[in-house]
Amino acid sequence: MHQPPQLAGAHALWRARYETVRHRTLALAEPLSDEDCGAQSMPDASPVKWHLAHTTWFFETFILERMEPGFAPFHPAFRVLFNSYYNGVGEKHPRPQRGLLTRPSMAQVRAYRADVDRRIARLTDSVRDEEQARELGALLTLGLQHEQQHQELMLTDVKHLLAQNPLLPAYLEGALAPAEAAPLAWLVCEGGLVDIGHDGDGFSFDNELPRHRQYVAPYALASRLVSNGEYLAFIEAGGYDDPALWLAEGWDWVRANGLRHPLYWLRGEGAGEGRGAWREFTLHGAQPLDLARPVTHISLFEADAYAHWAGARLPTEGEWELAARAAEVETGCLHPAGVAPAHVGQGLAHMFGQCWQWTSSSYAPYPGYRAAPGALGEYNGKFMVNQYVLRGSSCATPAGHARASYRNFFPAGARWQFTGIRLAR
Repeated sequence: MHQPPQLAGAHALWRARYETVRHRTLALAEPLSDEDCGAQSMPDASPVKWHLAHTTWFFETFILERMEPGFAPFHPAFRVLFNSYYNGVGEKHPRPQRGLLTRPSMAQVRAYRADVDRRIARLTDSVRDEEQARELGALLTLGLQHEQQHQELMLTDVKHLLAQNPLLPAYLEGALAPAEAAPLAWLVCEGGLVDIGHDGDGFSFDNELPRHRQYVAPYALASRLVSNGEYLAFIEAGGYDDPALWLAEGWDWVRANGLRHPLYWLRGEGAGEGRGAWREFTLHGAQPLDLARPVTHISLFEADAYAHWAGARLPTEGEWELAARAAEVETGCLHPAGVAPAHVGQGLAHMFGQCWQWTSSSYAPYPGYRAAPGALGEYNGKFMVNQYVLRGSSCATPAGHARASYRNFFPAGARWQFTGIRLAR
């Protein structure tokens, strides 16, 4: 029996989207050796090999196991090895020990991906019922959005891994071109009684819902992100030595870890103590610190301390979202870029595609939030404690994955993601 024409057309779009996202994940691993892909640099980061397997596990566990006739797992042990945090699915391999999984090999993980891809394609072609088609479409969409999140994590995790190597190897060779920094300006937003959250047009994660009304007082937002040069001035002014600038927990964190500068900033070999001494480790290897580019890999503690020093504050997530609705969604290129002076007067820059931007908002449910039933309900809701919201997207975020209502979240001390500073007042 042939598929109805409307289902056949929808399935062709699903397959094309599926193949595009899945191929990009493999392409991100292409510059890396098998040794690169198997190592884990810290408990918060995962090996690239694990990312490749876990994103495949997601489709096998939440789609094939539920919908494939005569389902049999590719390998029974993978259900535990590549489960991340879904307690509703069952046991999990300890997260800090993912780098110890020398087996399965990269070749076996690639075979796993190919097998699941073939079975997903076969399942998609076999669906005849419209209700089943809607369920499959929703699960495929969530799975691909999930995989795009892991594409970004692959880049940030491998950057942290390569930075631990004294050779400071590049993920991709090539020098970064000098950037420009437009003067920072302040754009006034009138605020008012506004709707916050996803508007229902296209995909959203459950933490972006429900859309709800809140009052936003008038405020001003900085026209671009804080630059390396501006943050260096904070360092040179003794910013890391002044407890008056820091949240109490942040000050304890700075002292306990002996921190003096952002993650990945390096002193140049034999270059003395001047501004020209600084280098920055990037996905293109160690590069001279470009003072015009946005400062990145900043914790919430550092962002908040800098804002206090600068006589400003961090925006709330409602303020950020309201301002971002008119901003252009930019796509990054593996490291945050500067802003040409010609952009002055053209509105907000750097809202997307450069650095995730810390807000002062704790990660909490919106009024009326309800987690989805079952294991998929664990995707976001159970993490709504002891974390702060970041908005926008970064240079590592895949194209088409950013939107104004997107809510990213990390603990206040996290720095290995491409995080930056947007000032408000």
